[in-house]
Amino acid sequence: MRIVTPDFMLKNSYLFVIMVFVATTLCAQQKSSWQTKGNKNNLLQFSGVVVEGDSLNPVPYTSIIVKHTHRGTISDYFGYFSFVAAKGDTIEFSAIGFSEAVYVIPDTLSSSIYSLIQVLRRDTIYLKTAEVFPWPSREQFKQAFLTLEISDDDMARASRNMARADVKEQMIGMAMDASLNYKYSNQEYQSRLYYAGQYPVNNLLNPIAWAKFVKAWKNGDFKKKN
Repeated sequence: MRIVTPDFMLKNSYLFVIMVFVATTLCAQQKSSWQTKGNKNNLLQFSGVVVEGDSLNPVPYTSIIVKHTHRGTISDYFGYFSFVAAKGDTIEFSAIGFSEAVYVIPDTLSSSIYSLIQVLRRDTIYLKTAEVFPWPSREQFKQAFLTLEISDDDMARASRNMARADVKEQMIGMAMDASLNYKYSNQEYQSRLYYAGQYPVNNLLNPIAWAKFVKAWKNGDFKKKN
């Protein structure tokens, strides 16, 4: 059983008072930062569209932030945005590939709704001209050109890769792909259905099978390969 002493209750009371004081201070600071220039009548719904300066196409996912704060939003795919701002706020627009733009909301507005079409200009960066020299001198270029080993043309490489012996060897060692496996499984399934309910055919009495066996025997297909 836990006994609560007066000292423990006093310490908890002090901790509770400190927490309430900190929370009240933070709320007051947030409220003052949000309403720096007046009361609630100073707020308005700030909406608009961000477009390119050349083609007037929308600029999607533009960062729209109130200067020196963390308040703002991001435009959607069509460049549209909308958030709550205050009169006199400085709004910063930034997007990848475009120069930053700044707009100050007028502090003399009488309406609580304000719209804007913000134009962003392309941020073009000009690099210095780079001259590429392949060889330090003509003599080195001549020597490299004379010793250059020119590879076969496309027809020669194709003829070498499509040689009958090479193609046969690759065909023997190549596994079946998905289509051949599917065809083989269907053939096996059809064979089982064809002989369903009866004994399968005995190839010992099949003359065609015996002819293939004798031919393979003469060709040496059954010889053990070293």
